Amino acid sequence: MGKFLGLREQEKTAYFIDGANLYKAARNLGFDIDYKSLLAKSQDACQLVRASYYTAIQEDRDQDYSPLRPLVDWLDYNGYTMVTKTTREFTDAQGRKRFKGSTDVELVVDMMLLSDRLDHLILFSGNGDFRRVIEAIQAKGVRVTVVSTVKSSPPMASDELRRQADAFIDLADLESVIGRRGGPARKAKQADDYDGDYEDEFEDEYEDID
Repeated sequence: MGKFLGLREQEKTAYFIDGANLYKAARNLGFDIDYKSLLAKSQDACQLVRASYYTAIQEDRDQDYSPLRPLVDWLDYNGYTMVTKTTREFTDAQGRKRFKGSTDVELVVDMMLLSDRLDHLILFSGNGDFRRVIEAIQAKGVRVTVVSTVKSSPPMASDELRRQADAFIDLADLESVIGRRGGPARKAKQADDYDGDYEDEFEDEYEDID
């Protein structure tokens, strides 16, 4: 696969991680992300300006505990910039309580604001809605890499996003490098509970996911 994520030692680089999208991509491939390893390998390979993680947090009024909180807290204390938003509660057609939220706007705004200071931007998401902002950032001379997967069922990376990016890296090819089977940052039961009750806006694009 060449150098890790195509990173270059002299390039100022930033990561923008669409948490819900990356979680589903990794889950569909059968592994979890080792975020400690991801950060360490990146810091060794480039001038990492920032690694930002975006996610909506489910705050259930009926319980004090959010299934995502351990992961969010761990990332916050271990080198990641956290951007979170509280989900909206609603009842679905079957009468089940669900939560919906998106940090897409925050992610796009931050990419545009930071892009003037970057040589390389890496987006961890397959959401095709990000195609236009990638095009705008490339117009500034910034190289853009997208990390997602087309090897899951269904594929998580939109074709138009892959075509727009300067490089596309399939998450499946990274399993041996930054993959893990559970761990303290995200326990299996917590992840399952979170995924069962939470919907990110991007799921409208993949209606047959779960």
